[in-house]
Amino acid sequence: MTVAESPIRTITNGTGSPYNLIDPARPVYSDAELAEISAELEKVSATKVIRWAVENFSPHLAMTASMTDAVLIDLAIKVDPAIEVVFIDTGYHFPETLETVEEVRRHYGLNLRMMTVARQAEELWEADPENCCSAVKVGQLDRALAGKAAWMSGLRRAEAESRAGAPIVSRDLRGLVKVSPIATWTDEDVAAYIRDNDVIVNPLTLRGYPSIGCEPCTSPVADGEDPRAGRWRGKDKSECGLHLA
Repeated sequence: MTVAESPIRTITNGTGSPYNLIDPARPVYSDAELAEISAELEKVSATKVIRWAVENFSPHLAMTASMTDAVLIDLAIKVDPAIEVVFIDTGYHFPETLETVEEVRRHYGLNLRMMTVARQAEELWEADPENCCSAVKVGQLDRALAGKAAWMSGLRRAEAESRAGAPIVSRDLRGLVKVSPIATWTDEDVAAYIRDNDVIVNPLTLRGYPSIGCEPCTSPVADGEDPRAGRWRGKDKSECGLHLA
């Protein structure tokens, strides 16, 4: 993908001095300042967005991975091979997803942090389907991000209407900076990057699962359906909460 590069203006603290974001005692950006930065990052490549996040927030930075594909991992590792990658093992994943985790870990030598959910006496997705995601996924993400200043995700606007307005940079409900380097990418952009860089993909993506979550709540998608139509099919739900928290 060819994207015109432009310099990122340094946001200052009102005295003319740039914020020292590597210091965990850094000043907190206002929402307006984050919006300015996000608007500027719209103009640059995903690699440059990742580099901005690493240079400003490392080592207090992590990235999440669903293991539908390794596109964001491939991009991020080229900037910072030691970046912490978080995967939430809910206990309900497809075997293919867990196999993809291991394949990606070995291929990149990932600094992988597995957040493993303790087994319940009852299957939570059956006993309390409304609260399963918040307990299993969001709760584990909260644990993974404790002590962090920022995190990156593979969220894309093209994935669903609920994500159409996703910014490149924002503040989440924890007060952390959230960075979505490939928010502007289309499905075609993703496919081209996978092809051109021989990126590992979850084999389920080749079997009618363009969006992959937990096995009990994910079904194949028919031609012409929304890519996320197979998530929580038949229920009034479109997000697990990871990108709402």
